[in-house]
This record gives sequence, C-alpha cells and structure tokens, in this order.
Amino acid sequence: MTLLAGVLAATPVRAADVSFEAPSAVARLGEPLEFRTTLRSDVAPDRVELLSSLPTGGASSVEIAELSERGGDSYEASVAETGHAVPNTTLRYRFRAVMPDGTSVLGPEATATVVDPSFEWRTLEGSIVRLHWYEGDEGFARRALEIGESAIARASELLGVAETEPLDFFIYASEPAMRAALGPGTRENVGGQANASLRPMFGLIEPSDIGSDWVDVLVEHELTHLVFDTAVRNAYHDPPRWLNEGVAVYLSEGLSLGDSSSVRAAAERGAIIPLDALGGLFPTTRDRFNLAYAESVSAVSFFIETYGEDRLVELIRSYAGGVTDDEAFTIATGADLAAFDEAWLASLGAEVPPPFGPRPAPPGPLPPDWTAGTGDPVAAPTGSVSPGSGEPAEPAESSEPAEPGSTSGPRPRPSPSQGAGACGGNSDVRPLLLAGGSAVVGLLIVGLLFVSRRRRGV
Repeated sequence: MTLLAGVLAATPVRAADVSFEAPSAVARLGEPLEFRTTLRSDVAPDRVELLSSLPTGGASSVEIAELSERGGDSYEASVAETGHAVPNTTLRYRFRAVMPDGTSVLGPEATATVVDPSFEWRTLEGSIVRLHWYEGDEGFARRALEIGESAIARASELLGVAETEPLDFFIYASEPAMRAALGPGTRENVGGQANASLRPMFGLIEPSDIGSDWVDVLVEHELTHLVFDTAVRNAYHDPPRWLNEGVAVYLSEGLSLGDSSSVRAAAERGAIIPLDALGGLFPTTRDRFNLAYAESVSAVSFFIETYGEDRLVELIRSYAGGVTDDEAFTIATGADLAAFDEAWLASLGAEVPPPFGPRPAPPGPLPPDWTAGTGDPVAAPTGSVSPGSGEPAEPAESSEPAEPGSTSGPRPRPSPSQGAGACGGNSDVRPLLLAGGSAVVGLLIVGLLFVSRRRRGV
C-alpha cells in the first residue's frame, strides 16, 4: 500500500504578497507523520502553522512548523509528528502563514491517510464494509465480508439506526503485526478493535482460524460496536462498557454455557464484579478480563428476560439524549442502575459486594497535653454531630487518648458509584493510548473505542 493523499484545493492561494504551493504528506505506519509545503513571500513570515483535523470535523490542532529559507522569496515549512497513529487514520490539513503585521494567510487544504506498507493488501467492498486482508484466499474474504454486512443489518434493525458511511475492516494474520498497527498501550487479550470515530476496524484472524467460527464471532462483535455507537452517540455521556460489550457478545455469540457457568461460579465463591465496577476499562488479568465479558452478556440477557428486547432498545437509544446511567435505566425500567445491578445479582444468588478502595487512616494517639479543656482550639467537642446523621453524637465514655493502632471511630461510608465518563474518549478512549504528545496525535485520541477480546479456552 502507498500513501493516500489528495489536495482538495490545488490552485495557489494568494493574499497580498504571499502564495502557497500544494502541501504534501508522508503517512506510513511506524514512521513520523511528515507534512510540508513551499510558500513565497516578499516578507519573511513571523511563523508558519500546521492546522489539522479529523474529517468528521471539530476543532483543529495547531502546531508551529519549522521554517527554512530556500533562496529569494521562497520558504519551506515542515512538521514531523512522532506519535503513533493507527492505519487508515485520515487527516485534513493545511498551513497558515502569520505575517509581521498580524495578518494570516491560509494555504490550500489536503488530506493524508496513514497506511501500513508491511503487507500486500487486497480489498473487497460491500455496501458498507470495505475488507482489507493479506492472508487467505478470496473465499475467506468474501465470507468475512458477508458476515460483516449481515452483522450491520442485524444490529441496525435491532437498534433502529441506519449505517450509511463506509467502514474499513483490516484483518491481520499475526498478533505481533496487529499490535504494531494498534500501537503502544494496546491491552492484553485483545482480538479486535473498533474505532467508532475514524471508522476503521482491526481483527486478528490467524491462518489456523480462517475456517473457524472465530471469524463469525470477531467480525459480528466488532461491527455491532460501531452500530451501537451510532445509536448512542452524544456529546455528554457514554453508556457503561458492560452494556456495550454485553450487547456485542449477545448478538455475536449469545449467553454461552461457558459464560453462564463462569458467572455463577464467581457468584458462589464471592468473586462477582458488580456492574458499577465494569463501567470503564475491564480488568487486565485473563480470568477477570473474561469474567467481565461473561458478566456483561449475562446482565444483558437478564435484562431481556426481565423486560424484553424492546426495553433494551429503549435503554440504549435513550443515551443519545446525553442522559446519565440512572436516568437511562429509570426510563427503561422504572428504577436506577443500582436497582438493576442488585436484581441481576439476586438472580445469581449473590449480593452486592462491598467496594474496595482507600479508607481514612484510623485515629492515632493524642499527645498528653492535648486535652479537652475549655477554650482549647484543638479540643474535640462533646456532643458533636455524627457524620451524615444530622444528630449530635453521644460523648465518649472516656477522655483517655486512644491507644496506638486503635481502630475506634466511625467507619468510612462507601463511595458512591461512578458511571463511565464520556470517552471522548471510545475512547476510548478509554482509549487506545498513542505514543507521543503532539497536538495532531492528541487529536486522534478523540472518540476511540477499545473493544473485544481473544476468547481462547473460555
């Protein structure tokens, strides 16, 4: 594959005595993203800036370009980004010259798409999905494409949304190659990833898996995520991750006997993870990682059994209005998320486990001279108000200071649960972590949605 770059406005832009030539870019996976342009001006610019943005719009990233004289009135401006960007990331970019008098001149706009030149990619196109692969024959690719188109149709019908924009699905044949594409920060046990903002998908299908049902599971799972994102997209709040993953597993696999047994075994030994702990990133150890997915599909299955599929759709679609988790569940079920969590756990014969987290240190011994004398500014008042009660507490029976290591005193109250924040990052991001801190690369983080797993031995 080669660099995909196109100039959207090829004619030079002139204002006063400044003119730009068409910009160019080199965007290959594993290499710095390089942008450059040539401009002519009778007066040296104070600075030249690179403006870049995602094709979907939003704010532009601004970065100062390196400016060098080429002789006469000609200058070259260039920017090299050293962070990681996933394949198929497309940027709109242009340069801007800022002159000594404060005026600015914009150059023509162009696009650049990051490509992975490591393989001889082949492409098949459907009505929505463009499949890119390099291992396996065309029959394998057509099968994967048909699964993808069917998955989009099924999820779209369920959630009542229409997918119209094309998406690119890249199939890698080895884990090292896929991890190189996804970049630093990719989590363990990952079998696929869907980027809801930029709309590429990445899947790991090794040669030994080409004829297996892993192809069906992976493709349908990832494409369900993209339809789910279309159904819930808003500027304020993302649904909890367990709901997103649970729907994807439910549609691609259903509640399997293995997942059901795993959840019930965890409930019996007191190792269940409450749903409010699965609102963000899942645990990283393999056992807890797989349990999180099993619990997610178990909770979605319980919701459908209890309230019906139409209520599930109502729950999911309500998030498009930017509602909180409690508001969404109240709309769909008449009670908040905590009530649903408790009901689901009760169906498993489990109770809501106490949360883990930091606790205040127990009170230590007081110095001998610190007494409760009148007027003492550090004295502990008698009859003080108990935390959270609004009522005076009974005075202590003894004025003796506490012994070292004493744990007497009120226990901390559990912290309120927190739902997953808006991704804005899938991601997301919640996000796929990108190496480097440049402005353009930082922009790419917006909207990344980290999804899926490699289900082996589950």
